[in-house]
Amino acid sequence: MSLLRAFIAIDIPPEIKQAISSQTASLRKESGRVVRWVNVENIHLTLKFLGEISASSLELLTQAIQSECAQTAPFTVSAENLGCFPNLRRPRVLWIGLVVPPGLNRLQRQVEASTARLGYAPEDKPFAPHLTIGRVREQAAPEEIQALRSMLEQTTIASLGTFTVKKVHLYKSDLKPEGPIYTRLASARLKEQENK
Repeated sequence: MSLLRAFIAIDIPPEIKQAISSQTASLRKESGRVVRWVNVENIHLTLKFLGEISASSLELLTQAIQSECAQTAPFTVSAENLGCFPNLRRPRVLWIGLVVPPGLNRLQRQVEASTARLGYAPEDKPFAPHLTIGRVREQAAPEEIQALRSMLEQTTIASLGTFTVKKVHLYKSDLKPEGPIYTRLASARLKEQENK
């Protein structure tokens, strides 16, 4: 039985991706081989990484996501700032920060709970909404890390824009040497707003 590498995510509008691309262009250029940058087209907000799933579980997962989304009203998210995990001293993952309303955290907890009921292990770390834009290469030398840290300290990311989340998607990820290819498998719409 073939397995799919899958995750549940929120898409980022093209104009925000474009703003990320333009505001991180010099950092991307100057960081050389130290950072493996995420293709701007692939930037997304992950709600739940599922790992390997069977094709037969797609329908149940889709129903679970649709059920949770149907209970959540659309909400607005703002993208701003640049940071790294675990910290600036030991940068491993570079990210763009998000200012999110309680609705996003609630939706993520609901998705986490409903996928746990289907047998997917819950995350062991608290949810920290962010957009991953790059990963520091394992073989980076200490002086390269130091240079990157200095670049990060000198890079200021202004507000990148605000967008309204109306849908959540289930994606599969095919890992390729040139980077992952994401394919949308299913979508779920957030609760329709009633016209007053």
